Amino acid sequence: MILKLLAGNLTHGLLLGGVYGLATMGLSLIFGVMNVVNVGHGAFIMVGAFVTLTMFTALGISPVAAIPVALVIGMALGFLFFYTVMRRLIRAPELTSLLATFAIGILLEEIAKLIFGADFWGYNWRVGKITLPITTIPMSKVYAFIGSILIALFLYLWFRKTRVGTAIRSVVEDSEGARVCGVNVGWIYALSFAIGIGLTVMSGVLLTMFIPVGINPYMGGVYTLKAFVIAVLGGLGSPYGAFIGGLIFGIIENGAYVLFAQIPGLAPFPLTVSLAFWMLFFLLLIKPTGLLGRK
Repeated sequence: MILKLLAGNLTHGLLLGGVYGLATMGLSLIFGVMNVVNVGHGAFIMVGAFVTLTMFTALGISPVAAIPVALVIGMALGFLFFYTVMRRLIRAPELTSLLATFAIGILLEEIAKLIFGADFWGYNWRVGKITLPITTIPMSKVYAFIGSILIALFLYLWFRKTRVGTAIRSVVEDSEGARVCGVNVGWIYALSFAIGIGLTVMSGVLLTMFIPVGINPYMGGVYTLKAFVIAVLGGLGSPYGAFIGGLIFGIIENGAYVLFAQIPGLAPFPLTVSLAFWMLFFLLLIKPTGLLGRK
């Protein structure tokens, strides 16, 4: 019975890990190109969640249709914050950009609170389910996982097959060399920041397809923590490593919940949340460059 429960949770963890991976790709992309740590990351996930909630409850539009809308909104926010804030901080000390992204996150949270209030929201999207021998999976979770895979694959091909993608990779390797070769580095910074934020807001849509409850202005904090753990696991600055790290983290997180629940007298949920801290601690000790990170 325990093995069946564990296998079922690991399956759900793999699906959730795809969404985690996509959410972290935006964080890793921004760090890899601009060397900026976006500690307001979770607030942009929250924006995506509210985009989905608004479109579904107010307009009756499927969460799937909210994905491209979230991308457009996310990239618009990315360009806005880059040109108003981040452009001035590219050469500034790292603590300055960290504080700036922290302030951006708080700004988004307070705007969301002003519009939607501090209450918890949710929605009910009934699209059927798949029954397996080990578990039952709502189709919404399957759609979220497939969406994360397709978006990650599209991003990979875009980076490898397009001139703009090649330009971004050249800036990551050597920004001054890219500038000498005629690459508009300032535009690449702006575009990379916008794409990173767009991916993050899109992941908020997919996250609500997996967990459609608990949407509130301050929901992003726990996802910021998880994204940092996944980014370190996959290798900071490696979007593809981040996606693989997300799959691994989702499996470990859901598997650990089942194992913790078997220990009498222990609360499995708080222990599972604390697991992220312990994973980050040991990763930094053992392999701080991550799976696909650069030294």
